[in-house]
Amino acid sequence: MTAVATLVPETAATGPRFGWLRDRGMGASILVAGLSAAFGVILVEVTAYIGAVLQADPLIGDSETLAFVVALLSVLLTAVAMYVAAIVTANTFATIIAGRTRQIALMRLIGATARSQRAEVGKQGLVVGVLGAAIGLLAGLVVSAAGVLVGSQLIVNDPSGFTLAQPFIALPAIGVALTTWAAAWAGSRRVLSVTPLQALGGSVERTHEEVSGKPSRHIGAWILLVVGAVLLAGGVFAGLLSPVGVVVSFVGGVLSFTGLALGSVMFMPPVLRLVGRMFGSSATARLAAENALRYPERSSRMAIGVVMGVTLVTMFAVAMESAKRLMMNQTGGDVPEDFFAPYDAFASIMMVLVAVSAVIAAVGLVNLLTIGVVQRRRELGLLRSIGLSNGQVRRMVLLEATHITVAATLTGLVLGVVYGWIAAQSLLGSVPTLPDFEPAGLVAPQIPWIPIAIIVVATAVLTLVAAAAPTRLATRVAPVEALAAD
Repeated sequence: MTAVATLVPETAATGPRFGWLRDRGMGASILVAGLSAAFGVILVEVTAYIGAVLQADPLIGDSETLAFVVALLSVLLTAVAMYVAAIVTANTFATIIAGRTRQIALMRLIGATARSQRAEVGKQGLVVGVLGAAIGLLAGLVVSAAGVLVGSQLIVNDPSGFTLAQPFIALPAIGVALTTWAAAWAGSRRVLSVTPLQALGGSVERTHEEVSGKPSRHIGAWILLVVGAVLLAGGVFAGLLSPVGVVVSFVGGVLSFTGLALGSVMFMPPVLRLVGRMFGSSATARLAAENALRYPERSSRMAIGVVMGVTLVTMFAVAMESAKRLMMNQTGGDVPEDFFAPYDAFASIMMVLVAVSAVIAAVGLVNLLTIGVVQRRRELGLLRSIGLSNGQVRRMVLLEATHITVAATLTGLVLGVVYGWIAAQSLLGSVPTLPDFEPAGLVAPQIPWIPIAIIVVATAVLTLVAAAAPTRLATRVAPVEALAAD
């Protein structure tokens, strides 16, 4: 028997060639890829349109600086969205693989190799990426066409002859397809460690003891974290001499956060344990807290996406507010109310663009929570068979989602403030200041409380939305049926 049916359920394996696309989690993965591709296409079109508008302006048409800055921001934001989508996709595939441990072991038992099974997962990731990229490309072009149509009615110097057929619109789609493929490959690495003997059991996730028992698996995460931290510090010091220090800090931020994401199973459990004490001592609260800690890989994968979203939004908010405060100090604080209106408008636009990455992370949380509940049908059935009511099971799932999102939000806020201050410091530390035109030196971090409050409220709404489908699934199956399920 070949491994063509390797990682898909038996019903899907015996059905159409792409029947595995109906598996729970695949649709959301396509949505994540589509959002990332659409976001990148829209940014490419918007960048080209803004550049054409600037060139059509009689006053600044000859200046290439603004167009370059807008293009640079477009590239950076597209890269950030693809980065978030890649981690969300890797976590999704890792969760799906964890739920198929027994099935993978059965295939190993009848002769399939681990590498052939992992290759099949890579093919699935490529198909998901291509489908999402194609959908995102079309959606991005439609939204861009609508935006250009609206812009032609509002902008005085509307560029004539502008076309949506830009040469670089295919790059985000290609990038999303390739990163999704790579993310599926990375998320399926556990396939290599599944043994045929596991066909006799039904293990889904590694326990806390299994994860903490092999410190060597986290060496790569520590290396990225340490190297990233060194580059962040180097960016701060370089920023005292030149704004180019922000480039060093950007690389350091990507490396350090990647280290945090890869090593989230080490860093998130202490935060989850601390947050768990806030939920009281009722039976459902204790069960929810223990579930989050018993399988740290599952909880950490759910949390890290929210951490990314909150970190990004908080980072941009802190960096923008710190830059604004430095500008206010230069004017002595005595400025007209509308002086910062253009700056605030730009900051708002940037926040909306960054929020797209947070939406991608939110989709990942909903997806992982739903997959997690499906994979825990036996556990939930057992709880109901020993006396827990439907309401108690629903509360437990909701408390688990709340537990994870609160821990992720607190972690993201702390990281966002730190990264935001480093970004502002490395960019503005060398800026001449009045009255002596000396470099600004150390820039005090400024925390914008309104965006922080919006983040907290948005996270609360996300918790309710993310838990809606899983709580229904948790009580939909009868206890006897759930206990009989594999």
